[in-house]
Amino acid sequence: MDDSSALARLDRRVADCGACPRLVGWREEVARTKRAAFADWTYWGRPVPGFGPADARLVIIGLAPAAHGGNRTGRMFTGDRSGDVLYQALYDVGLASQPTSVAIDDGLSLYGVRVTAPVHCAPPANKPTPGERDTCRPWLVQELTLLRPTLRAAVVLGAFGWQAALPAFAEAGWAVPRPRPAFAHGTRVALDGLDLFGCFHVSQRNTFTGRLTAEMLREVLRTAADAAGLP
Repeated sequence: MDDSSALARLDRRVADCGACPRLVGWREEVARTKRAAFADWTYWGRPVPGFGPADARLVIIGLAPAAHGGNRTGRMFTGDRSGDVLYQALYDVGLASQPTSVAIDDGLSLYGVRVTAPVHCAPPANKPTPGERDTCRPWLVQELTLLRPTLRAAVVLGAFGWQAALPAFAEAGWAVPRPRPAFAHGTRVALDGLDLFGCFHVSQRNTFTGRLTAEMLREVLRTAADAAGLP
């Protein structure tokens, strides 16, 4: 089995996961009740797998799908304002085929980049519990393990993602410094054969207040793409 088919198989297994009762109940309730603006949508209402090629050189790790974003569309950062900011930035630096991400069949392709999260189900109030984070970690470990042959850089969005990603990288075989480095926007940590970058999350709270500007995000993505050897 090649890496592409192995990753596709992992994605299917992720989408069938029901390990966290609170998250299962929430994602399914949201899919039933919907938001008025999306009343005509058939919500995905399942765990959302990662998105991007199996030979990615750069991975972007977020937090969890949005209730009316990825939980609706079935694709990471698709159909919500956080995704609008992220995919516009990826397009601006030449890593995405288009600046918008509205539906799973909208034609978007990523160039050398995979987008994923440490928690694959939409959580209430966008806040997974530590236990839910830890329960979901094996999926991220398996994904990173499959990506390892080509992966050269990672951008982690936000402190929660950072705290979840570091042990996942360690379990996937990278040597993570001890004590574990603290999260900060723009921080760069050298693992063996991989550069790890911290970036404020593309949440509305951060982007609306200017804590994270479009140029700040583009700068991190450009630096990470260069570290990954992407054009």
